[in-house]
Amino acid sequence: MTKRVAVAGSVLALGGFIGGLTPAQAAPSGAQEKSTYYFKFDKYKNTDSRLYLIERRPEKPERAIANWRAGSGHGTDSCKKNVGWLPNGKYKIKKYYTTYNGSLIKGYAFALEDKKCSDGTTTRTELFIHSEMKQNGSSGNTEATRWDGDNDYKSAGCIKLKPADIKAVYNKAKSVGFPTQLTVVS
Repeated sequence: MTKRVAVAGSVLALGGFIGGLTPAQAAPSGAQEKSTYYFKFDKYKNTDSRLYLIERRPEKPERAIANWRAGSGHGTDSCKKNVGWLPNGKYKIKKYYTTYNGSLIKGYAFALEDKKCSDGTTTRTELFIHSEMKQNGSSGNTEATRWDGDNDYKSAGCIKLKPADIKAVYNKAKSVGFPTQLTVVS
C-alpha cells in the first residue's frame, strides 16, 4: 500500500518502507555518480617534476588523465620564500586566468592559496601555476616573458610549465569543469 505524505507543499509517495537511504539507493535507476578532478604536483627535481590532472572515479581507482613536465623553485627548501619549491599539502585553486597582469607573472596563471610551510612560521604567498609569457599569452623578449627552453623550468617557488603546456593545462581543466584543488607531494 502506498502512503502519500505532504512535505513543505510537496506530496511524496512512500511505498511501505520508511527509513534512511544511501545516495546510491535514493538515486533514480540508471543514475551514475560523476567523476571529480584535481591537480597533483609530484616534486622530483626543481626542473623535472610532473603536474598531473587526476580523475577520481566512483568505486574505481583514481587515474591520471594528463600530465606535463613542470618545475618549482631553485632549491628544495620549501620554507625559503621566492627560492624553494612548494610545500607539500593541499591547496585551493582560487582562480584561473588567461590574461593575468602581475608584476612578474603574466598571461595564463592559476592563483593558489597561501600555504604555511613545515617550520610552522613561514607562510608562502603569491603562489601560482604559470609560465613565462606576455599578458596576451604570446612570447616576449624579457626574461619574465620569454621561455628559454628545457633549462627554464626553475621559478621563484611557483609551479612553472612551458607556455604551450600551461595553455594545454587550462584547456584540459576547462573541459572537466576547472578543478579547485591541487595536491603537492614529493
